Amino acid sequence: MKINRESSLSGKKVVLLGGTSGFGLETAMAAADEGASVIVVSSSRQKVDSALTVLPEGSQGFIADLGDEKQVEQLFKKTGEFDHLVFTAGDELKFSNLSELDIDEAKESVNLRFWGAIMAVKHGAPKIRKGGSVTLTTGALGRRPRKGTLVVAGMASAIEGLTRALAIELAPIRVNAVCAGTVKTGLLKGMPESEREAFFSRVGNKLLTGRVGNTKELAEAYLYLMRGSFSTGQIVVVDGGSLLV
Repeated sequence: MKINRESSLSGKKVVLLGGTSGFGLETAMAAADEGASVIVVSSSRQKVDSALTVLPEGSQGFIADLGDEKQVEQLFKKTGEFDHLVFTAGDELKFSNLSELDIDEAKESVNLRFWGAIMAVKHGAPKIRKGGSVTLTTGALGRRPRKGTLVVAGMASAIEGLTRALAIELAPIRVNAVCAGTVKTGLLKGMPESEREAFFSRVGNKLLTGRVGNTKELAEAYLYLMRGSFSTGQIVVVDGGSLLV
């Protein structure tokens, strides 16, 4: 398929925080396929090195704890100016009833997923070139929580509000978010493989699509929001219809 170069990412520079695995890495690869130069960031040297083996020559990778503001600030001193910032960073998803909730563990997750996004935009936005964008990540549980998802659902709802507020705050820089449904990634790696596959099958059978999503399908949403020069303050839902069933 011929790409319209006026709306493609050819010649653009994309910084992906959390871009070393899951749909972050898939988005990095897809952007690179369109001719973008990409920088991926993780707190793990191993993940960065692994990602660079599948990304084109010339791609860059940096190590930073995205829950630490000083490290985030230093990170953007290394990246230089760029066109698009994508935040997909996250820890392993854990579900718990309120009575059994580990508050300290929950605070760490909120610090990375919510405050991490704020810190990234605070220090990254001044480096974004004219016509550029920020794309954050949220989840369908913020709109339709399930039992045991109060922390995950709360963060997702907060990020939706944050997206709209940042779109106003940073205009004309565009700020949007991808709202993901259940997708096969490593975020449930703490669950035994047989249980994890049974979970994906059970959830997928209830969806309008008849299956859960994959990383390539999520990456398409991030590409759309980077290209979409008239979209800002929007939440693009990619959930297989979970909000309807």
